[in-house]
Amino acid sequence: MPPELPPPPPPNFWGDTPEEDYYASQGVRNSKSYFGTPHGKLFTQSFFPLDPAQPIKASVFMTHGYGSDTGWLFQKFCMNYANWGYAVFAADLLGHGRSDGLRCYLGDLDKVAAASLFFFKSVRVSDEYKDLPAFLLGESMGGLATLLMYFQSEKDLWTGLIFSAPLFVIPEPMKPSKVHLFAYGLLFGLADTWAAMPDNKMVGKAIKDPEKLKIIASNPRRYTGRPRVGTMRELQRQCEYVQNNFDKVTIPFFTGHGTSDGLACSSGSEKLYEKASSEDKTLKLYEGMYHSLIQGEPDENANVVLGDMRAWIDERVERYGPKCNETD
Repeated sequence: MPPELPPPPPPNFWGDTPEEDYYASQGVRNSKSYFGTPHGKLFTQSFFPLDPAQPIKASVFMTHGYGSDTGWLFQKFCMNYANWGYAVFAADLLGHGRSDGLRCYLGDLDKVAAASLFFFKSVRVSDEYKDLPAFLLGESMGGLATLLMYFQSEKDLWTGLIFSAPLFVIPEPMKPSKVHLFAYGLLFGLADTWAAMPDNKMVGKAIKDPEKLKIIASNPRRYTGRPRVGTMRELQRQCEYVQNNFDKVTIPFFTGHGTSDGLACSSGSEKLYEKASSEDKTLKLYEGMYHSLIQGEPDENANVVLGDMRAWIDERVERYGPKCNETD
């Protein structure tokens, strides 16, 4: 007799519980949809407090990191904010998850950011949310995309920015080889989409908790191939661009970073804090924490970061919004 095949993996990280029941058990309501943009179709999710009568404090627009999506552990990040009374909106970046695009190809990060911004802005300016404070939040490479969204936005569109281990400075061991980039560049762009760059075991450098590493590694939509040539060239170019434009950040922001981050240098958050023109800015460095502050650290560490984020955003909502109360 042939050996029995192992059972198929559960459809979700929490197991076989129906989604609606799981979200209700977490105190949130969830909805999913696809949204067309000039640059491609995005898979989007929204999270709200479970009680529809609960007043919404503000809207928060979240962007995940490289190779990830909104549909696995990242949504626990979203659910935390919904539990605090916020309306949360998230989209799989182009080339990620269930959105359009070649998997993990980020050859034009401005376009990738613009696609998510197109969705976020459509919600932000809607009648339901236009008078409430609104925050952009980005994790890891999503932090880089979030800062590009801010630079692409009209003045005063956003109340504040929140970053979790943003990729603004690439660590030396993670930087793309100049020799590789030069050699592939001789092919006049033909190699741009090739998954040919060295894989530096990124997931292992990001996650401290071994049990959470197992869960993240089981994400069926996680990109596991080698980095693409154009992606690494573009990430390096855009990191240099934002570093040269940190002074153009004028709105309130919070940035948190682990001091043992092997994927995005904590100096990126420090440089943003030092150079930004914002009068209201907060930097939190977490001693010994890895890259994934919320999804990858032990719960006691992740809860410290979440507590800092909650205190920060609650205070800014009280201080800066909503707009409809400004004339009271």
